[in-house]
Amino acid sequence: MRTVHVLAGLPSLNNALYWRIRFLVGDPTALVMVRDGNRSESTLIIRDIEMERARRHARVDRVSCPADWTPAGGLSGDRETATAQALAECVRRVGAKAVTCDRSFPAIYAHELARAGIGCTCDPMLGVKERRSKDPQELEWIAAAQQATESAMELACSMIARASAAADGVLQHDGAPLTAERVKREIDVHLLGLGYENPEPIVAPGPVGADCHDHGHGPIRTGEPVIVDIFPRSRSTRYNGDCTRTVVHGAVPPEVARMHAAVVAAKAAATAATRAGVTGDAVHAATVGALAAHGYPWHAGGPPKDARAGWCGLVHGTGHGLGLEVHEPPLLAPLGPELVVGDVLTIEPGLYQAGLGGIRVEDMVVVEATGCRNLNRLHEGLDWR
Repeated sequence: MRTVHVLAGLPSLNNALYWRIRFLVGDPTALVMVRDGNRSESTLIIRDIEMERARRHARVDRVSCPADWTPAGGLSGDRETATAQALAECVRRVGAKAVTCDRSFPAIYAHELARAGIGCTCDPMLGVKERRSKDPQELEWIAAAQQATESAMELACSMIARASAAADGVLQHDGAPLTAERVKREIDVHLLGLGYENPEPIVAPGPVGADCHDHGHGPIRTGEPVIVDIFPRSRSTRYNGDCTRTVVHGAVPPEVARMHAAVVAAKAAATAATRAGVTGDAVHAATVGALAAHGYPWHAGGPPKDARAGWCGLVHGTGHGLGLEVHEPPLLAPLGPELVVGDVLTIEPGLYQAGLGGIRVEDMVVVEATGCRNLNRLHEGLDWR
C-alpha cells in the first residue's frame, strides 16, 4: 500500500522538518516521503541556490527546487507559495490523491494541496515518537550541550557563593551590588563564547523564587536560596541543554536545608523509577511520594486556594523531554506516556514557599532498558564556595 507523508516550513524554525532532513536553511522547504511496501523515497524541494549544499548534507534521497515541479498554471512570485505549489505538483505526479501531514504543517501548503484536489489529513502524532528516541549523534550533541550548560552553572553559582555581603545583607561583586541581572549577563557572555544561544535564564533570589517560572530580578542577599536554571541551545547542532541548581550564600536557614533535602530525595526517587516501559505518570508519582514522606504536598498550578500562610509544596510536574526544543514530549506528569529507550528527560522536582523562595534541582537523563543514564556531573548541594 502506498502512503505519502509531507512536511514543510523553514527548517531553521520548524524542528520537525529539520530533524527529518538534518539540514539547516532559512528558506521555505518541503519534503515528500513516499512509502510503497518496503520501498521508500524522500524528495526535498528547496530553493535553487541551496540545492548543491543540500545534496551534500541533507538526509534525503533526492533534492529538487520548485522549478522542477512547475504546475500547468506556473509558479507564484512569492517564494513560500511557489514552494507550496511545487509540493502539490510533486504529489500529483506521484499519483497520490491524499497525503498525511504532521502537526507543524503550514496552512499555505494545505491550501495549495486542496487547490490541486489532493486531500490532506493531519496526524498529530506523526514523527513525535520517532523524535523522542534519540540516535547516537543526537545523544552526543545533547551531552555536549549539557556540559556547556554545567560550565555556565558552575560560573553563576560560584559567583554568588563567593561574593561578599554588605551590612544590609546585599551581596557585592567587583565593588557593586550583585543582582540577578548581573549574573544572567555573565551566563550569557560565557555561553556565547562557547557557541550557544541563551534564552533568558532564571536567576531567582529569595522570595522571587517562590514563583517557579519567574526569571528573577533584583539584588541577591546572603542567607537566601537562589534558583539558577540555564537552558541554552547550540548554534551549530541546534540541540539544548537544561540544568537547575540552587545556591545559598553564607549560612543556610534550617527550613531551606529541610526543603533542599526533600527535593534531592525526590530527584533520587524519580531517577530510580525511570526506565523504558515505565510511564511518565509513574515517575511523577515517585517524586510526589518522596516529597510527601518529607511532609511536602503536590498541587498542580500553585498553592490550593485554601492554603494557609507558609504553604510549601511542589506546583509542577517532575520533568519533560528535551532535544531540538527545550520542552518536548514526553511529560513526567499525570497522564505522562510510557517511556522509550532513547528518551532524554529532565528530572527537576522543586519546592516553593511564598515569602521564603524556592528550591529546585534538575538533572538530565537518557532512558535505557533497565534504568537511565545521568548526563550531569555537578554536585547538587547549596554550598558553591
